[in-house]
Amino acid sequence: MLKPIATLALGSLCAALPVLSQAEVINVQVGVRPYFLVDDMSPGPLKKRLSSLSCQEGPFHKTDFSIGHRGAALQFPEHTRESYEAAARMGAGIVECDVTFTKDKELVCRHAQNDLHTTTNILTLPELAAKCTTPFQPATFDASGNLLAPAKAECRTSDITLAEFKQLRGKMDAFNPRAKTPEEYQGGTASFRTDLFAGPSSGTLMTHKESIALFKRLGVKMTPELKSPSVAMPFDGFSQEQYAQKMIDEYKEAGVPASQVFAQSFNLGDVLYWVQNEPAFGAQAVYLDDADLTANPPIPVPTQAEMQSWVDQGVKIWAPPTWVLLAPNKAGTGFVPSKAAKAAKAVGLDLITWTLERSGILADGSGGFYYQSVENVLANKKNEGVALEALDVLGRQVGIRGIFSDWPGTVTYYANCMGL
Repeated sequence: MLKPIATLALGSLCAALPVLSQAEVINVQVGVRPYFLVDDMSPGPLKKRLSSLSCQEGPFHKTDFSIGHRGAALQFPEHTRESYEAAARMGAGIVECDVTFTKDKELVCRHAQNDLHTTTNILTLPELAAKCTTPFQPATFDASGNLLAPAKAECRTSDITLAEFKQLRGKMDAFNPRAKTPEEYQGGTASFRTDLFAGPSSGTLMTHKESIALFKRLGVKMTPELKSPSVAMPFDGFSQEQYAQKMIDEYKEAGVPASQVFAQSFNLGDVLYWVQNEPAFGAQAVYLDDADLTANPPIPVPTQAEMQSWVDQGVKIWAPPTWVLLAPNKAGTGFVPSKAAKAAKAVGLDLITWTLERSGILADGSGGFYYQSVENVLANKKNEGVALEALDVLGRQVGIRGIFSDWPGTVTYYANCMGL
C-alpha cells in the first residue's frame, strides 16, 4: 500500500523543495519509483518481502549503502547543487563530486574535464564559447538532408577560469548531433531522462570546496573522484601529484575527518599516492575499474593475482561496474555472484559498484554496458523490477558495501527494507 501523498513526496517534486538550512534535519523521501519497480518484479520471495507493509510504510533513513552518482542524475543536471540536494533527500548517505580543474587550477565538480559542451550552456555564451578547445561546428547534410558530419565541439574546464566557470548553468548531459546552431546542440536528452529540472533558474554549478560545504550541511559522507585530465600533465606547472594532494587538502582545510571521505580514481597511481602520502584518507580510497568487454579493444576483468597485487600495495576497496560482479544462473533466469566477485572477496577487498538506474528501460531485454554479462537474464525477465533482483544479489550475496545510483531513492528503499 502506498503511503499518503502528504507523507510520501513524489520523486519529481524534489526540485521544488526549499534549500536546506544548517539546522534542518532531512526527512528522507524515496518517492514513487521504488514502489513501481517492486510492483513490476517477477513473483517470488524477494518481491513479497519488498512489497510488505513493513517495507512500504517506512520510515526511511539515510544509508551509506546508497551513493548518489553525480547527485541524482536520472532527472537532475549532474554535479549541480540541485542534484546533490535531491540525492540527500532520497537518503543517499554518500554523495559524489567528480573533481577536475580550471585554467587557474581551481577544483570544480564535473564528470570530465572536457564535458562542458554537453553538460552546461557554455556554447550559448559567445564570449566563453570562443575559448573552447574546439568551438561549435554545425552538422552538415547532403542535398537530400542526410547527415554527412555530426555537429561537434569540445569545451574544457581548463579552457576557462573559475570566475568564468561560475557563469555557467548545468544541463542534462546530452547533445544533438544534427544541430545547426549552439542552441540546437543543447538538446538530445535521453528519452528515459527529463529536462524538467534543467531550466535557466536551476543547474547551479559547484566548486569542489562548495560541494564540501554543502555535503557537510546535508550531513552526508563524500566520495570525490579525481578525474583523468584531458590536458597533458603537468599543466602550467601543476603536476598529477599536486592535483591529487590538492583534492585531499581541501577536505583537511574544511575540517572533514578522513573517515567521511572515500577518495576515488581510475588511476592506480592516484590511489597509491593517497595510501603512501595521506594514509588516513588512503585507508578507504577507492580504486575504480573500467572493465568493458564491448570496448574496442576489450578491457578485461582483472585476475585474482592482479587483485592480490593491489591489496599488497595497500588498496582496500575495489569498485568495478555492476556487470563485473554478476553472472547469470545456469537457467539464465536470475543472477549469481561472478568469479571476479568471489576472487575479490578471497583476497580481502571491500566492494563498491556502479551504476544503478543508469541503463534506461530494462524491459526491452537490453541493459547496455551495465548488464553486459547478464543480458540473457534481462531478456527472460522483460520487466523493470529486474534491477531490484540484481541489487539484491549484489547486496546480500556479493556483499558490496555500497552502490552508486542515478536515483538514490531506489537503493535507499531496498537498503532500509533489508537492513543494509
